Amino acid sequence: MAVTGDVEVFPTVDKCSSEGRETHTVVADLDGTLLRGRSSFPYFALIAFEGGGVLRLLFLLLASPIIGLLYYLVSESAGIQLLIFASIAGMRVANIESVAQAVLPKFYASDLHPESWRVFSACRRRCMLTANPRIMVEPFLKDYLGVDAVIGTEIQTYRGHATGLVRRPGVLVGAEKATALQRVFGEESPEIGLGDRKTDYPFMKLCQEGYVVPSSPQVEAVRREQLPKPIVFHDGRLVQKPTPVLALLTVLWIPVGFLLACLRIAAGALLPMPLVYYAFWALGVRVIVKGTPPPPADKSSSRSGVLFACSHRTLLDPIFLSTALGRPIAAVTYSVSRLSEILSPIRTVPLTRDRARDAAMIKSLLQQGDLVICPEGTTCREPFLLRFSALFAELTDEIVPVAMENRMTMFHGTTATGWKGMDPFYFFMNPSPAYQVTFLSKLPRELTCAGAKSSHEVANYIQKLIAATLSYECTTFTRKDKYRALAGNDGTVASKPNKAQYTKLMGC
Repeated sequence: MAVTGDVEVFPTVDKCSSEGRETHTVVADLDGTLLRGRSSFPYFALIAFEGGGVLRLLFLLLASPIIGLLYYLVSESAGIQLLIFASIAGMRVANIESVAQAVLPKFYASDLHPESWRVFSACRRRCMLTANPRIMVEPFLKDYLGVDAVIGTEIQTYRGHATGLVRRPGVLVGAEKATALQRVFGEESPEIGLGDRKTDYPFMKLCQEGYVVPSSPQVEAVRREQLPKPIVFHDGRLVQKPTPVLALLTVLWIPVGFLLACLRIAAGALLPMPLVYYAFWALGVRVIVKGTPPPPADKSSSRSGVLFACSHRTLLDPIFLSTALGRPIAAVTYSVSRLSEILSPIRTVPLTRDRARDAAMIKSLLQQGDLVICPEGTTCREPFLLRFSALFAELTDEIVPVAMENRMTMFHGTTATGWKGMDPFYFFMNPSPAYQVTFLSKLPRELTCAGAKSSHEVANYIQKLIAATLSYECTTFTRKDKYRALAGNDGTVASKPNKAQYTKLMGC
């Protein structure tokens, strides 16, 4: 460390060797250091929107000019204090924890600084020292990056709600970071300290080596495969990280988007199915059809209807399949909200999760005509397919695999923790959503149960076929694994796999 006057000048992080650090301890700041972006606003905006709704996000946006003035003209601590207050005051602590567990990790993981991560990941003991609320960052840091200790700002709570104030000693910036570090490490001096601004210098001076991370948001983020644990499941409505501009556009678009969604849903529910394709196209919804769809089932024939086995992207999969076919196809589903059932232009039949009853019901429906089922049982936003249920394969040899893929630029059309009845609205609130429906060839008889294949062999074959078509990977993760993971249940392999377990789990 060089000294010029009263200002310490630390070398940049690219000068730090990551060799021989297996026994060392590293202490790092978060925003601008371990993350490329120096602003924590997008993550507070996610907490505000996902945990409190659009009005909370609007309140945060209105407070942003004051937050900026306090941050730059008064003190960093005062600006962060108001940012915390505007984002979470009055919010249920359980909602903050849910967003921190199921929503934020996806966005944090896409913003890791490669040079900081190179050094950080090389050390045996990893400590994070941040001005952000600990409750907000700890799930990602501990569950996905293997951080041993998270020292952050502690928020005040009252009867299960956040007050928006912080506990003593206040927001961890400047000298408070150094004090907090001494409280945890005592006389021990960590080997490496990483920071990105002058207010990080006090804690960096307590480390044996200190390195500054230059501001370089254009640098390419750490790739998915370099993370200790991949993020397979995540939740939340927003597709993109809400920078101030995007957050403002989101707030302004929602009233317009909701009216547009109502119009699109009305067109799909009220118009004859042969016209829905053209109505969607006129309203900005793109339906792309690939492959050759089979003809309608002949009701006079003794043969059962065709069973369409689809990958599962949103609750709207059966509707867009029907749109692509130009005729309504009945669908069986594990769960559907009352609102979705009312608005649906096709017949939906809920499964009971009783294998014998469900099998009898599906056979009966196939005798009446074609049927669509999503054997994954739930949705996954990453390019993965979950394990297919083998139940459908036992019931018919008339199976047509269908690869479903969609495009959403603003809102996700599916959620695990939110109100499922709003899923169709959020999908149709996107400015120009799209669905691609790819019909694959009907399974030859020798590859079905009628050809002496087991139901699991049939299900696995279809899963691999669809995954190859979409360039996805197929996994053995199940519907239950998804909800356990999003709930932060670390007692299951699927919710917290290490690298070796994940490698073993991937593939059918």
